[in-house]
Amino acid sequence: MLVRTVILYAVMTVCAVAFHEHTFAVFELREELQMRFMNMWELLDQLKYVTAEQRVIVYQEIQDMREQIQLIIDELIRLDKEQH
Repeated sequence: MLVRTVILYAVMTVCAVAFHEHTFAVFELREELQMRFMNMWELLDQLKYVTAEQRVIVYQEIQDMREQIQLIIDELIRLDKEQH
């Protein structure tokens, strides 16, 4: 009886979380955010060995990556406000 109750509680918890309105959208955005952060670290690491001419290009790519990260964060905040 206790096992059935625990299983039923676990299933109900999973269903409640899984059917949240923006679950997949939030998951996708978080995945994109992680990828952008890894790309940002790679760009910052490139600054160690690029030439002066290439440094300007890397700075521009870093700025573009910052903007993309900010857009993803803004979208995550918007989805969170819609849910709560």
